[in-house]
Order: sequence, then C-alpha cells, then structure tokens
Amino acid sequence: MFPSIRHTQPGFGRPAPRKAPQRGASRMVVKPPLSERLPKPSLSLFKRLSWPFLLIGLGFGSYELAQRVMPYADRPIAHVAIEGDMSYISRQAIEQRIGSFVTANFFSVDLAGMREELEDMPWIAHAEVRRVWPDQVVVRLEEQMPIARWGSDSLLNNQGQAFTPRDLSHYGNLPLLNGPQRAHQRVMQQYQVLSQLLRPQGFSIAGLELRDRGSWFLTTAPNERGPGFELLLGRDRIVEKVRRFIAIHDQALKEQIANVKSVDLRYANGLAVAWREPAPDTAAPGTTEKSVAMQ
Repeated sequence: MFPSIRHTQPGFGRPAPRKAPQRGASRMVVKPPLSERLPKPSLSLFKRLSWPFLLIGLGFGSYELAQRVMPYADRPIAHVAIEGDMSYISRQAIEQRIGSFVTANFFSVDLAGMREELEDMPWIAHAEVRRVWPDQVVVRLEEQMPIARWGSDSLLNNQGQAFTPRDLSHYGNLPLLNGPQRAHQRVMQQYQVLSQLLRPQGFSIAGLELRDRGSWFLTTAPNERGPGFELLLGRDRIVEKVRRFIAIHDQALKEQIANVKSVDLRYANGLAVAWREPAPDTAAPGTTEKSVAMQ
C-alpha cells in the first residue's frame, strides 16, 4: 500500500501576510459638507459701517425725547438758596443783584453771568452758583476779609488784593498801608512779616508805607505803654533792621519807650532815637536825639 500523503496549505494556522497595495492605486477622500467649504461672511466691515448710523439714530432719538420732555422738565426758578457766612453784605442786596437772572427757567438760567455779577460786588471775594433739580439755584459766597486799609478809599484782604466798598467809615481801626500802584501784595507781605516780629514785644502796626524811592516807614499803634512811634527802615534789609531795634529795645529802650517819637534804623550798625520831650536823666539836658551803636 502506498503511504497516505496529507497536503497542507503553506502557512496554515498563521495569519496571511497583507498584500502590498498596488502601485498607482488612488485612495478615497471624504469631502467636507458644502456649508463648511463655502467662505464665511465677515462681520467686521458691517460693524464698522453700522456704528455711525447707530450713533446718529441714538442722537436723533435723544434729541426728540428731550424736545418732548423739556416743556415739563424746564420749570421756572422757584427758590434761590444763599450759603456762606455773611458779615458785611445782606441777603437782600444779593437777591437784588441777581434778580434779573432768576426770572429764567431751570435749564436756561445764566449761571456764569450770575457768578460774574456777584463777584463784581466789592464785598464778594468768590461766588459759586449751581442748579439743583428741579427748580432751585444754590449760591455759595465767600466774603472779603479786610485786613488793612489801602490809601484813602480802599481795603486790602489777606492776599493783598484791593477792593473798594462804598463806605469806609467803620474801618478806621484797621492799619493803614500805602505804596505805589500795583504794590498791594508787596506791602501786605511786608506788613505780615513785620507784624510777626513786633507782636511778641507788645507792638502792633498802625501804618506801613512804601514810598516811591523804595524807603519803608512803619508806625506802631498806641497801647498802654505809650502813644506809638515811627520806625524809619530805609530801602533794604528791613527784617534785619527790625530785629536790631528789638534787641536794643530790650537792652536800653524798654523803660523809656513812651517818650520815643521815632527810631531811625538807616544806619549800618546802630540807630538814632528822637524823643517826644527832653530825654530822661541818662541824656544831657535838651537832647532830643540819641544814637546807639551795636557792638
């Protein structure tokens, strides 16, 4: 008998190897939907073109609304509130001054004109005017603070600004300052400095004058120690000269200050005293002037 022969397929029991793709074969490509392939519209240009029209529409709508609401909102001024401490001017005078302005309505009242009209009043240093809904105007005033007289017809405030009230008869107790035109602030500053120097010694300034040639003359006010006297200060080093007077006053003049008529400080290192009457026993009989030299 012939032996049986079993035919087996090669590679039986093992995975068959993959066939290599044929050269030149094309792959199938899946195309995206048409909606994705179409170009998307750009909104940036639309936005840029629409904004001006939107703003115009809003502006027109606001204008129309304002025109319809204005007759109901623009009421006549019903009340004027005046704020601030008033010592030199009356409320009645203020109301008379702004009477022609407050006849207008709330939105049409001329606030700038009202403020200028108030600040033209001599006693008003600063005015602030504002509306308060629905029918009120608030006026806040700052009065002038008189510190001194300037010449024969004006007063000075603490900033050296001159103003001219109608009646100066009640301000004769203020110190009298004088000087060239447009020298208000300079004289006021000098007055304030010298006042601070003399006040600790018990002296106050009754008058301070800057003459055309630049010389300063100071007069002290009467007090319980005497009727006051004059300091001749010259043109320069004014503060230094007043300090010199204070030093000599404490050393030699304090007990005799009631008899002093004037003190001339226009010397380099000393001063000269003019007496109201013959000098005390320390001076020769009949002497009316005494020079004191600084060591």
